[in-house]
Amino acid sequence: MKQDTLRHVPVMLAEAVDALAVKPDGVYLDGTFGRGGHAREVLKRLGAGGRLLLLDRDPQAIASARAEFGQDPRVQVRHGSFAELAEWDATERGVDGVLLDIGVSSPQLDDPQRGFSFQADAPLDMRMDTSQGESAADYLARATEEDIANVLYEYGEERMSRRIARWIVERRHDTPIRTTSALAELCARAIPKREPGKHPATRTFQALRIAVNGELEALQRGLDGARRRLNAGGRLAVISFHSLEDRIVKQFIRSHSQPPPGRRGLPPPPHEALTLCAIGAARQPGAEEIERNPRARSAVLRVAERLPEPPA
Repeated sequence: MKQDTLRHVPVMLAEAVDALAVKPDGVYLDGTFGRGGHAREVLKRLGAGGRLLLLDRDPQAIASARAEFGQDPRVQVRHGSFAELAEWDATERGVDGVLLDIGVSSPQLDDPQRGFSFQADAPLDMRMDTSQGESAADYLARATEEDIANVLYEYGEERMSRRIARWIVERRHDTPIRTTSALAELCARAIPKREPGKHPATRTFQALRIAVNGELEALQRGLDGARRRLNAGGRLAVISFHSLEDRIVKQFIRSHSQPPPGRRGLPPPPHEALTLCAIGAARQPGAEEIERNPRARSAVLRVAERLPEPPA
């Protein structure tokens, strides 16, 4: 599929960019460029002295970023995961905002050759960075039955995880599972009763995608990197799309914005100086946005602000 036929509708566009409280001369990092919906809005609010740093682990997204923004002197583009944002020398002097739109993008879902969706028959790849790493097919070819079951249960919350894992291992003895349709068909046969409105393979595909891309580990590293690189008053805005991601974001913000709970009759437990302040409650898209873009229905936006360093 040609790159220019793939489009991505940014979720909670105004809410996320408003949450960054963009200053015209500030430095902002979009760690999940996608196809640039949020980045364009940030650039509209930056003046000539502002800077926008763009990251994405997907080579196609980076090609799109360089084609559209490569000539803008305010923009710097890097191919890589937001997990490594603190290692990018462009962030060394600090940033005034970090935006992370977690998960798979519409162009990745809509391109059958990427293997993220069971809507079309395609190679079972699922890598966000196609230049490196192990495909989902290669993972299923080598992983133990126990490992596969654990991945499906932990990352997909799949109640039939052990049954599906057993079917996968039995099937691969005769025929390697190399395509999306082969895996989707296996899941449909392995799960006798379907959840209303949900394909039997939905949770399995989600779990494998998260595992192949190390998404939850990357999120943890990216959140901590953002916290370390944010200037005082800088904002962190994170959009997540399922409970596993949102739980990590929620707990991260809480752990750096609230002291640990104490126990009655005991002195307060020691803790490091708080470095974040939660900004408002979690937000979700409105009914109008969900009607326009059904993929937005599970989105959750959480925002935090970097506190000043405590006096020495």
